[in-house]
Amino acid sequence: MRWLKTPRQLLETARTRFARASADRLAPHLDLGRRGEQLAADFLLAHGFELVASNFKLGVGRNRRGAVVQAEIDLVAYEGATLCFVEVKTRASDRFAPPEANVDLRKQRQITRAARAYRRALGLAAVPYRYDVVSVLLPPPGAGSHTPAPCLELLRNFWTEKKFRKRRWSENF
Repeated sequence: MRWLKTPRQLLETARTRFARASADRLAPHLDLGRRGEQLAADFLLAHGFELVASNFKLGVGRNRRGAVVQAEIDLVAYEGATLCFVEVKTRASDRFAPPEANVDLRKQRQITRAARAYRRALGLAAVPYRYDVVSVLLPPPGAGSHTPAPCLELLRNFWTEKKFRKRRWSENF
């Protein structure tokens, strides 16, 4: 049996085609989110933040079916001595709800768990911290050459950890 291409050549061809296809095409909502995160990072830098990490991913537990639950912190930054865990929410329009409305209780809980693990891993337990949200409105390009400017808003201390602390059974009485 004679191969037209060796298995190694086939694998290499598949890798390059997949890499090219994934780099060229990104789903529109993912592209919108990526552009929003880049704008938010630039916005924070312009307002005196010092960026430490972006897209920090961590497994934070398991769901009821046993699957691993991933949490991602979009941006980790310092504002002065305060460590800020920043969630970036981007929308093309606020017609139905503002972007920050998507930071629901489930998302807050996931980010809080990831932030605890981040602080524990780097020995930052004594460092003051907070949870912020950057709301990005990134309207699509208009007709002609007019492109509307993006609108960014920093919502400091959007939530606290107090509501996620486990209560002891005896505290309920």
